[in-house]
Amino acid sequence: MAKLILLTGPQAVGKMTVGQELTKITGLKLFHNHMTIDLVSNFFSYGTEEGRNLVNDIRMEILEAVAKSHLEGIIFTFVMAYECEEDWKLTKEIKNIFKSNGGEVYYIELQAPLEVRLERNKTENRRKHKVSKRDVAFSEKLLLNAEGKHRMESMEGEVKEKNYLKIDNTNISATEVAKMIKEKFNL
Repeated sequence: MAKLILLTGPQAVGKMTVGQELTKITGLKLFHNHMTIDLVSNFFSYGTEEGRNLVNDIRMEILEAVAKSHLEGIIFTFVMAYECEEDWKLTKEIKNIFKSNGGEVYYIELQAPLEVRLERNKTENRRKHKVSKRDVAFSEKLLLNAEGKHRMESMEGEVKEKNYLKIDNTNISATEVAKMIKEKFNL
């Protein structure tokens, strides 16, 4: 019965970095969204239908395998556009994979202001682990485009999950955020 830790939030909020710290203190594997995006981008842009479909298919196969495995669980990061019905549908599908296999799902939403995320977009850790973020100017352009196009923060009461935690990590280290998550959900 594998646990699923869904770490959501806008670009460059620190999902992967928090996931890395959470991995250290829980032993859960980290599956950050760029592991599939960067793999598929060797063949198709994520902006194409082929690219998005491949990324989604690979993610779902991995998540399903983990849900059915002996692993204790997985930390999965992704950007959620809260006004987008497709994102809600995907989130529900991912949760159902784990729930249908007896697993538990924990939903963590990270938030930080745009100016903080623009600075985090330039960090060495981000560029090291995300090939497509190494061109900081291009990455910043994508971040700003998404910011103007999508609602990246849930509204009060919008996320109706039993195991839900929203954290403004503007002034909290990734290590502290990971500790907060571990303690809140007894991971």
